Amino acid sequence: MGFKCGIVGLPNVGKSTLFNALTASKNAEAANFPFCTIDPNIGIVDVIDQRLDKLAKLSKSKKKIYTNITFVDIAGLVKGASKGEGLGNKFLSHIREVDAIIHLVRCFDSDKITHVNSKINPTDDLETIKTEIILSDLDIIQKKLEKNKKKLLGQKEIKILDEKLKDLSEGKEIKISNFEEEKFLSSIGLLSIKPKIVVCNVDEENLDKGNDYTDQVKKKYPNEKIINICADIEDQLSGLDKSEKEIFMQDIGLNKTGLNKLIKEGYDLLMLDTFFTSGPEESRAWTVKKNTPAPKAASVIHTDFEKNFIRAEAITCEDFIKYGSAEKCKENGKLRIEGKDYIVKDGDVLYFRVNP
Repeated sequence: MGFKCGIVGLPNVGKSTLFNALTASKNAEAANFPFCTIDPNIGIVDVIDQRLDKLAKLSKSKKKIYTNITFVDIAGLVKGASKGEGLGNKFLSHIREVDAIIHLVRCFDSDKITHVNSKINPTDDLETIKTEIILSDLDIIQKKLEKNKKKLLGQKEIKILDEKLKDLSEGKEIKISNFEEEKFLSSIGLLSIKPKIVVCNVDEENLDKGNDYTDQVKKKYPNEKIINICADIEDQLSGLDKSEKEIFMQDIGLNKTGLNKLIKEGYDLLMLDTFFTSGPEESRAWTVKKNTPAPKAASVIHTDFEKNFIRAEAITCEDFIKYGSAEKCKENGKLRIEGKDYIVKDGDVLYFRVNP
């Protein structure tokens, strides 16, 4: 299980440039006019993990397989998108297919790149996007509560929709009470419940400390995850090899690439953990939700593993690297036998025993 992030924003804020940089591709057309991206561009990126590199080396694995993240470059939304403006309905449908939304806002000045509203105001841009998403959700809920469709819903579901309709109508954020509620609201395609990261696209000078625009975003949205990225720098980095990239990053004082920032925030936002399997044939990283029981984690490898689960042999990644192998960990009392109730931890190296 990887995860899928949709890059959303108004036209000409740098979505396609950022997508190209993150995925090291030139598939997304980046042009100085709205709607140059109508069909979404999709790029799958390996999540490079030094822990897996070390495990593969110690196990002398023939193959090394990272987990991955999928980025979707969704065309620019405009005011009225929820009513079909600017091909808006098509774009909103693409957002429904992602796990998390990256709200990209422009936080740099440039005479060469026009802004759809003729002025740079990232909080206004964010409000435009959020409003269109809320209007889209209101439309979905209202249609579900129409008399003929209401008959298909249970009383509990009707109550949930009435509550959410009231919240959205008053401009409030939707709050999810429990897993069942989240599952139901996700199944009907609500967008405003999706986890969000706000990415401020800044110029190189303001990457480290931000600027007045980024301060404006942080002040208005204190509870949002907000990171600064320079899409132009990321684009330059994407064309360099490893050693060139390291030199360039040192020269400009950049500690972490935008891709690494987004992956870290994405994993935190979606509450994901990584566990590993490692042996002579293959070392591999697997992604699961936090607090996943061992049998459920096993099903990520193969669906039959969950129902045929016997036990898990678990080693921390640190111990595996320290002692050099599963056998050495066992000799030193660092291999644990865990049952069906075991909750998988980030960095676990697991060997699942299942009935044939």
